[in-house]
Amino acid sequence: MPEEKILIMAVNKDKQHSDRFRSSLEELMSLSNTAGGSVHAVVTQNRQRIHPATYMGEGMIDEIAKQIEELDIDLVISNDELSPGQLRNLGDRFGVRLIDRSQLILDIFAQRARTKEGKMQVELAQLEYMLPRLHGQGTAMSRLGAGIGTRGPGETKLETDQRHIRRRIYDIKRRLKMVVQQREQYRQRRKANEAHQIAIVGYTNAGKSTLFNKLTDSGSLAEDQLFATLDPLTRQIQLPSGLHTLITDTVGFLQELPTSLIAAFRSTLEEVTEADFLLHVVDGAHPDREQQQDTVLKLLEDLGAHTLPVLTVYNKKDLFEDDFIPMHHPYIAISAFDEKDIEILLKKIETMLTEHWEKYSATLPPEEGRIISKLERESIVEEKKFLEDTEHYQINGFIRSGHPLNSIIKEH
Repeated sequence: MPEEKILIMAVNKDKQHSDRFRSSLEELMSLSNTAGGSVHAVVTQNRQRIHPATYMGEGMIDEIAKQIEELDIDLVISNDELSPGQLRNLGDRFGVRLIDRSQLILDIFAQRARTKEGKMQVELAQLEYMLPRLHGQGTAMSRLGAGIGTRGPGETKLETDQRHIRRRIYDIKRRLKMVVQQREQYRQRRKANEAHQIAIVGYTNAGKSTLFNKLTDSGSLAEDQLFATLDPLTRQIQLPSGLHTLITDTVGFLQELPTSLIAAFRSTLEEVTEADFLLHVVDGAHPDREQQQDTVLKLLEDLGAHTLPVLTVYNKKDLFEDDFIPMHHPYIAISAFDEKDIEILLKKIETMLTEHWEKYSATLPPEEGRIISKLERESIVEEKKFLEDTEHYQINGFIRSGHPLNSIIKEH
């Protein structure tokens, strides 16, 4: 399919920070490329506030209409969310398809969703977004009034569409509830098995999936595109001491993520709240890394996951500028493609865990082999030695408080 020619329009509200405006535009261009289009023009206007009827001023709208014709534009994308009225008015003026940033993100999510749950969540977000905007898509119901021809079998297509969408939303929510319950049971099983969990979080395109692949040697989708991962993947890895832990790759965070999407992806992002430890991956070479970090931290706070221990992983260190200064501690700078860096990262994770876990020392007879191997898998063993005189094993290490093995350790 040939690439669609895109024109981007954006209003810079006068209180907005110019760097922030620039980065949101660059992000929108990157999103447009990810969706399979190519940006041929960007039209911006400085205004104190967005025009309630046409988003931009009349003169600028005429200018855009002219560029659409000259450049043979297929699609206009607005940097801000458009109201149903704005969509209708601009659609009439431009004569080409018109979407906003939120619809673009939803479109990419629809392309990227792999599992049944992911697909359902995307469809739910799209339908909830579309419902109030149906008027902007065709004949406005307001023009029809509630008179003859609008009742009973003569109802408008728009009313039928709305009813169909509401029914579909209800159906998806019901099915998602069941999926969430299944996920909850799965989580409870993991908790019952006392599996330690690490979640990888970060801004979209920071290198989370690449890092996940390197840590797990798995083939999760790792592309230089926004939102390469939508469905959370969980794998088991082994840390240098022998500790087994689960690691989860999560969907990329984004500034001004549509509210409907945060709501629809709540259950996906809840994987984060179930974790015991977070790896916050940051593209250390990105000019807006500070803002990207803040976006992620704000979303973690919204999810109630901001109290978890976090290691900030500044990725892509081969592209860093000389004056690189880490904003968050504790941190580590790596290149996800460097094997040595991956080893250093795993050791760093263990070091941090020992700071949060309880120190223990246990003396066990060889016949307690099952407990010894459980300690080796579920705790960080620093030292294990065989005591000749008593013919017992002495094991020193660190374990999570509340782990069932704690009571056994105390007896020995």
